[in-house]
Amino acid sequence: MKYISLMTALIIFFAGLLQGCAAALVAGGATGVAVATDRRTTGRLIDDQTLELNAQKLIAEDSQLKGKVRVNVTSMNGIVLLTGEATTTSVRDRALSKIRTVEGVRRINNHIRIAAPATPLSQSRTNDKWITSKIKGKQTTTKGVGPTHVKVVTANSVVYLMGLVQRSEADVATKLARETKGVTRVVKLFEYTD
Repeated sequence: MKYISLMTALIIFFAGLLQGCAAALVAGGATGVAVATDRRTTGRLIDDQTLELNAQKLIAEDSQLKGKVRVNVTSMNGIVLLTGEATTTSVRDRALSKIRTVEGVRRINNHIRIAAPATPLSQSRTNDKWITSKIKGKQTTTKGVGPTHVKVVTANSVVYLMGLVQRSEADVATKLARETKGVTRVVKLFEYTD
């Protein structure tokens, strides 16, 4: 299994070099490990990572958004989750309009709050990372849910669950998240395989 993951990562890496595509290079490096257990195809996995990078780049390059918005872009099978903060609704809407132009976006779940953008070391972001790590830890030790099948994103103590899962897996993942201390709400954004 490790051999397959390594070979897949190397193929993706060299394909990116040959094509000169920076996004494929970045996505390829992170893809090798996940590809063996992810239910998305290798192509879809790379597309999702490329979509995230392209969306973040559009936001970062817009001078009218600098310092006014912090957007986290998470893509699972072309379904995009947006979390973070924007100072006003017009700033949020500008960021949304940029992201809608990114190739591969099937649907956007907008959960950007109207608030001052949180700093990297803010209490809320530190707390969110801690909640996510607790949930991921529970997934690795709980029967009925594969930790690589469910993506966990926490923003402002709200947990978002994404993935291509069976309904029984979604139920277990949701229960684990709801029972985690500090979680105020769980939002399910799953695509079901059964």
